[in-house]
Amino acid sequence: MNNKVLPSFKVSLIPIISLITLLIFNVYIFGDEALDGSIQIVLLLASAITCGISILIYKTQWEKFEKGFIKNIANSIPAILVLLLIGAMAGTWMMSGIIPAMIYYGVQIINPTIFLVTACIVSAIISVCTGSSWTTIATIGVGLIGIGKALGFDTGWVAGAIISGAYFGDKVSPLSETTNMAATTAGTNIFSHIKYMMITTVPSFVITIIIFLIYGFFTTSHGDINTVELSSIIAQKYNITPLLFIIPIIVMILIARKVPAIIVLFIGAVLGVIGILVFQPNVVSLISENPINSFSEKFVIAIKSAYGPISPETGSEMLNSLVSTKGMSGMLNTVWLIICAMCFGGALEASGMLETLTRKMVSIMKSTFSTVASTSGACLFLNFATGDQYISILIPGRMFSQIYQDKGYRPELLSRTLEDSATVTSVLIPWNSCGMAQSSVLGVATLTYLPYCFFNLLSPCMTLLVAAFKFKITEGKPNNGINNEIDKQEIAIEEIA
Repeated sequence: MNNKVLPSFKVSLIPIISLITLLIFNVYIFGDEALDGSIQIVLLLASAITCGISILIYKTQWEKFEKGFIKNIANSIPAILVLLLIGAMAGTWMMSGIIPAMIYYGVQIINPTIFLVTACIVSAIISVCTGSSWTTIATIGVGLIGIGKALGFDTGWVAGAIISGAYFGDKVSPLSETTNMAATTAGTNIFSHIKYMMITTVPSFVITIIIFLIYGFFTTSHGDINTVELSSIIAQKYNITPLLFIIPIIVMILIARKVPAIIVLFIGAVLGVIGILVFQPNVVSLISENPINSFSEKFVIAIKSAYGPISPETGSEMLNSLVSTKGMSGMLNTVWLIICAMCFGGALEASGMLETLTRKMVSIMKSTFSTVASTSGACLFLNFATGDQYISILIPGRMFSQIYQDKGYRPELLSRTLEDSATVTSVLIPWNSCGMAQSSVLGVATLTYLPYCFFNLLSPCMTLLVAAFKFKITEGKPNNGINNEIDKQEIAIEEIA
């Protein structure tokens, strides 16, 4: 017989309240430097509070917490590898001239008035084709953020447009991991899930496009950057040629063929190194005061661009800031943050507090709106508490699947709510793996771009609005009687055991 005693709801709230309080205090004290290390300490303190309460009050063994930490950190290893490889690829693509070429052609082709709309739509198209918001942001997103800076746009607005488009594509692409995960967890077909999701996704994206369009038309000041002069300097310092785009095209083809992300990014970084040696043999001299002539010296610089900070001296302060890169080393602070976030999530799970909090959400599911709102709230809470979007999809999906079935709702309602609430909001939380990754890749703080990620902010709101009006929500015959009988049988079995 199972004698497991879960912490009470009030006790389970203590670590969450402690974390929120510490985070607010941390931001107040450290300001823009809050992500440089102090937030990691906050997460570890919250983990310690969780462990301390559970050990002192509920006599939980320390070994259980160690297993929880190891499990959560192990689950985050693929994300950490992807993050490091994104850093390597970004560094080599910058030095090889791929990103400078995007900026060079982009500032000449794109009309500043419709730049934000263009950035959003282009990101959406690439993300639909690749099924990956991370890859979209790490490739075309880096180029678009450079173009936006060159045009004088605020980086928060540019990052918001890129992220909005990338996560729209991630949601509706049949190639997306999160889309498939939400459909599978809820027990529905991937294409039925995508079709039903359009009810909330399309209006959210249309409103997002309108906002960016209005801002573009009514904002006359885009800075005083001379794009002609900038393009001229890029052409002088880099060998700009359309052949550079062969490398990103190869990467996109590999993604479309569903090659694993880690393999694709590794190949992208290797191709970037080759691109440096083939297309930009003279650029390596920009980062050294002494002439570099031998192949071995150039190779060292090419490899260094993958793992370390590189700051080419181009003669233009604006271009210097655009082409400077930190490679893998620029991702280490984010890796540290992920590990600390996973420790907090592991502590919550091992203590049983996570289960108590999620059960409380289940208990308030009475109407259609409260059911959807509880699911959405669980997704947001888990994104906040565990720092992982996959956990935020899987746990509510498994936990609420039977409840939706008992109430007679279509499984697509659950899968849509998971996507609208878990997938898109993960990037808005500074210590979530998605928020940390995109902030590091784009070089824009999470809280800086958060107000401008209109699609990500609108999606959960649209889900609640549709649920409130029961628009296109089919209610079947509940199965409460059957399930109550099953519950009685299970209780009887437990009593016999």
